[in-house]
Amino acid sequence: MKISMVGSGYVGLVTGACFAETGVNVTCVDVDKDKIQRLNNGEIPIYEPGLEKLVEKNVAKNRLRFTTDISVDLPDSDVVFIAVGTPPDEDGSADLQYVLGVARDIGKHMQNYLVVVTKSTVPIGTAEKVRAAVQKELDKRGVNLTFDVASNPEFLKEGDAIDDFMKPDRIVVGVDSEKAQTVLQRLYNPFVLNGHPIIFMDIPSAEMTKYAANSMLATRISFMNDLALLCERVGADINKVRKGIGSDPRIGSKFLYAGTGYGGSCFPKDVKALIKTADENKHPLRILKAVEEVNEDQKSILVKKMIDFYGGIENLSGKTFALWGLSFKPNTDDMREAPALVIIEELLKMGAKVCAYDPVAMQEAKRRIGNKISYAQNQYQATEQADALLVVTEWNEFRLPDFDKLAKNLKEKVIFDGRNIYQHKMMKEKDFCYFPIGSRPVLSSSFITYNNIS
Repeated sequence: MKISMVGSGYVGLVTGACFAETGVNVTCVDVDKDKIQRLNNGEIPIYEPGLEKLVEKNVAKNRLRFTTDISVDLPDSDVVFIAVGTPPDEDGSADLQYVLGVARDIGKHMQNYLVVVTKSTVPIGTAEKVRAAVQKELDKRGVNLTFDVASNPEFLKEGDAIDDFMKPDRIVVGVDSEKAQTVLQRLYNPFVLNGHPIIFMDIPSAEMTKYAANSMLATRISFMNDLALLCERVGADINKVRKGIGSDPRIGSKFLYAGTGYGGSCFPKDVKALIKTADENKHPLRILKAVEEVNEDQKSILVKKMIDFYGGIENLSGKTFALWGLSFKPNTDDMREAPALVIIEELLKMGAKVCAYDPVAMQEAKRRIGNKISYAQNQYQATEQADALLVVTEWNEFRLPDFDKLAKNLKEKVIFDGRNIYQHKMMKEKDFCYFPIGSRPVLSSSFITYNNIS
């Protein structure tokens, strides 16, 4: 079987490499000449554990190729996936210009029956727009070729994408013809040997499923973050509450961790797009609007705690803060909608300085932020002569630091923990002033001079 994967970003590259691993001949297409040149030179433009070796292996076996020209292999393909970006417009709706541009190119170059699959996250009704765009180009050519359109949303987690694709918990496919279902069943059969299902459904339901899944996960996060702030006021501990409710099988334990809010390429964009779709159909999603509002507020929660601790915005001016973690989550260099960006921006506006460290996102941070902050070569260098430490991303190497070294490096033994990765008992033993999310802080006798500490 031969497939064309149009779009060689995060989704397209991972999907293409994983298909190639099963013996499928895959051509990845992208308009970005620099990206394709880098891929052809063996360079991977994104950070994803295991991806580099997977790409290298399948390129060597001639099952995975990269090109900027969609016409090279499309005529011989059985399936073409559209995996280009759908960035949000100013009003929050998904921008479909790239998706529909690919659809037009497909109509211009296809020569045989083809299954056209939207892999990008797209609003309900996009498949019909894709179908119309392909057909319009075929009509211009005056050719009578048949094709089917399908929806196949991705559910990849950055940092675990290879495992997610190779061993999925489910595969969702929207089709409206038996022929398309047969082709996609054959393509995906190697991935469901673990017994998990391919769920075939109508196309609008498949398009909705992706948005519904991400919005539900975002809702859980915002619910716990909102509840965490109440826990702080009433003296409860959100971590204990999480265990108490997560043990209920009707709720489960995943996505119940309080923190500095969600970020990344999916949740923020998909929540906005579903809200926009609902508004356009005159059924506003009130809960989801609150989810988005809570999340935006939560990105500033550490800064609010700092303002309270230091007794006002003016008292942060001139201070230097060490920041651990720049990516929106561990095991990725993705900083899209990352809480770190909001935290850094707010601290700089207050006249503070920031020295940051992240295991893999330093280059991405320099591209986004430039020299507005300083960058450390390791986590401890970031804390040298800093007034306090902010933990923003829960990388494994941050979980068991040398607290004695931290105490020596920091001007004051203060930690603002945006991911709740340290134990209160340890903080008390080490005599740190410790501010987590969703539970009472650990107060050190060294800081009784601050007027909000009692």
